[in-house]
Amino acid sequence: MAVYEDREAFIPYSRTDIVEMCISEGQLSEADAKKFREFCQILAAYFHFQFHHTLERIKYNFAPFNPDSDTKLRDLPDRERKKEMLSRLVRDFEDLVEKANYYPLSQESLQRAFKEKTLIELKTEVNFEDFDEVVFYCRGDIYKITWVRKALKFFRKVPVTIDIFERVALLLKTKEESYFKTKKIDIEKLNFTPGKIYLYLYKNIPKFDLEFLFPNVKTSMTLKDRLMFGIPAIGAAIPAILKVLPQLLLIVATVLFLVFGSSALTSFQVSQDDVQNVMPVLVATMSVIIALGGLAFKQYSSYKTKQIQFQKNVTEALFFRNLAINAGVFQSLLDSAEEEETKEIILVFYHLLTSREPLTAEKLDDLVEKWMEEKFDTKIDFDINGPLQNLEKICGRIVKEGQEEANISELPLLTYDRQGNCIVLSLDEAKIVIDYIWDNAFKYARSTQL
Repeated sequence: MAVYEDREAFIPYSRTDIVEMCISEGQLSEADAKKFREFCQILAAYFHFQFHHTLERIKYNFAPFNPDSDTKLRDLPDRERKKEMLSRLVRDFEDLVEKANYYPLSQESLQRAFKEKTLIELKTEVNFEDFDEVVFYCRGDIYKITWVRKALKFFRKVPVTIDIFERVALLLKTKEESYFKTKKIDIEKLNFTPGKIYLYLYKNIPKFDLEFLFPNVKTSMTLKDRLMFGIPAIGAAIPAILKVLPQLLLIVATVLFLVFGSSALTSFQVSQDDVQNVMPVLVATMSVIIALGGLAFKQYSSYKTKQIQFQKNVTEALFFRNLAINAGVFQSLLDSAEEEETKEIILVFYHLLTSREPLTAEKLDDLVEKWMEEKFDTKIDFDINGPLQNLEKICGRIVKEGQEEANISELPLLTYDRQGNCIVLSLDEAKIVIDYIWDNAFKYARSTQL
């Protein structure tokens, strides 16, 4: 079983396409193709039902931490119970994204990414101490060409190759309000509510711009931007200072005259009458204030305009790449996980059904990867363990006419022989097994005496 570092387990086709891709190969008869479609349909329904339980559990544990909740909690959990609910929620979230074939990104990897800059040139800082939990998952590490305006190219758009994640899922649990009060941080100025959980799902995020996904990111100008502001400011200040230099000399001379007397005026070539006359001093003072104040206001306005432009760039970049937020993230990931689990089982079941030779788990893994690459020019690192375990867990009874259900043992969709080869039920038997599970999902009618 080959292991690929440059491949992912994600299958870039829909479940419906996977079914048709299998049938189009021509290995199944027309009758079996119909049965295969029916099996895949009931299989998808089965997993949808299974994931519904997961969603209900997630909604329950997320309720105390939901920043967008419009309902009240009848029973407020205490500190210990909230801790347990948080632990279960994080565990379910990680399980969900992994079933959707995302992979984790560590804080060390995030920190390395923060040191690089791509499309948005900003100096950024994220304080991880503001969070109790940081869970970061991604999928689809690819290179993409985009067009960016460059000053050195006379502001023409030039192609730039950037490394992006096609999907990014992020869970953040912010610390309680007491932490921020201890740090003397104004709660009203925070971009989040302390003690809540925030979830984000984005598409096509540059790998080195991941810090902009965090609500507590602080931005400031890079050294290049500071120089671009500083050098023009110095250039503008020099003429202004030269223009008001006589007035500055008159003000300094006035101060020295008041402190040391008339002897201090000889060095400034200022007459005692000019100093003693109040109006020239006032005019000089106002001239200096207006000139330097106007320069300072101009530079400050330029800085604020640049800062607003920065925020606009960040907002636009994230707004059009946002797929879901908070509670909506769970629903999106659940749908993706449901699809991935079903697609994997369909591929495994189909190849075991049509293979002319026995297949171990290792051979089956290689066969699926080779089939996807040769038939559809798609390279994946197929995760064989997940679908095999799922097929083993799906158990039901095949009750024939005249047999008593209590005397029949349950059959899994997949078993192994003594050599470790995988064996699946026939299409007819597999459909009956899942149908049996559906019929016995609820047994209220049997236990109720009318």
